[in-house]
Amino acid sequence: MAGIYIHIPFCKQACHYCDFHFSTSMKKKSEMINAITKELFLRKDELQTPVETIYFGGGTPSVLSTEEINTMIDAVYHHFTVAENPEITLEANPDDLSKEKIIALAQTPINRLSIGIQSFFEDDLKLMNRAHNAKEAIQCLETATQYFSNISIDLIYGIQHMSVEKWQENIATALSFNIPHISSYALTVEPKTALAKFIEKGTLDDVDDALAQQHFDILTETLQQHNFIHYELSNFGKEGFFSRNNTAYWLGRKYLGIGPSAHSFDGKNRSWNINNNSKYIKAISEDNIPNEVEELSINDRYNESVMTGLRTVWGVSLEKIKFEFGEKYVAYLLKQAEKYLEKELLTLVENGTKQTLKTTQKGKFLADGIASDLFVIE
Repeated sequence: MAGIYIHIPFCKQACHYCDFHFSTSMKKKSEMINAITKELFLRKDELQTPVETIYFGGGTPSVLSTEEINTMIDAVYHHFTVAENPEITLEANPDDLSKEKIIALAQTPINRLSIGIQSFFEDDLKLMNRAHNAKEAIQCLETATQYFSNISIDLIYGIQHMSVEKWQENIATALSFNIPHISSYALTVEPKTALAKFIEKGTLDDVDDALAQQHFDILTETLQQHNFIHYELSNFGKEGFFSRNNTAYWLGRKYLGIGPSAHSFDGKNRSWNINNNSKYIKAISEDNIPNEVEELSINDRYNESVMTGLRTVWGVSLEKIKFEFGEKYVAYLLKQAEKYLEKELLTLVENGTKQTLKTTQKGKFLADGIASDLFVIE
């Protein structure tokens, strides 16, 4: 099975923390939809297995009309073999999700909404320069849960000076809607963002890693008490509601990225489209795919397996490492992991003759840093 990711590079306004590719001008929206539809045609031979997931990310895909969304979904079905009952996700912002828009989306093939709530508090939303307000966050969930059973929401923790009580209230509000999936991320300062500039100028305090870890520990404990499975570092889902799109990515399956800045992976090569809307549209109009391709070395693929594996509930299978990369990589992995096993940040789980390296509860928050220390550096 494979997945298709479609990048919609438009937003109403720029969030202070965001470093994804987008434009706040909608002037080229129609041209972009046409170009994305054409890229799907141009790349129709790149996936030889059925498409199990279609994911609209961005940017803010919910700025599109249902007609525009249907045009792209129809193109996928026309040019690719699509599995029965695919997961089709639309990332959405609360300010776009009026009752009328939600009802209209429910009549499209979209069967999963990923809603960027981030916080239920007005001051947090203003600090992040979100386009929606706290009232819209509540209202959209009240309506969306009536029309969609498969909903994920995003929450951000580690926001400057956010108290434990406030974070707990954010989680409690999310749980009150019986949402089956929550993605939660630490507020991160990315270079060249407005947030980075505010911190550099001293108009805003830097983020506090200790506070973020405290919020993370509260989040994991609370959601586990409410029958959520912490199946990936930033993702929590109830049984049957894991993101099929993201799970495929973490398990190293193939996916095709369509649209400006979108990434693709075919098992051995990674490619990424140009992150310029005008140049992307022009290239596609001339039947060219404006992307760069990188052939991943065996070390690159090993490193990615370790990185994604340690972030997930499935861990890093030593059997898989041996099969794909050889015995010397298993030996190297275990050698590098020794100090983390001793500190109980990693654990080696045995199931018969099979062994899997996983992060412990104590090690989860540090998973990315631990993984980087297990990499093979060329």
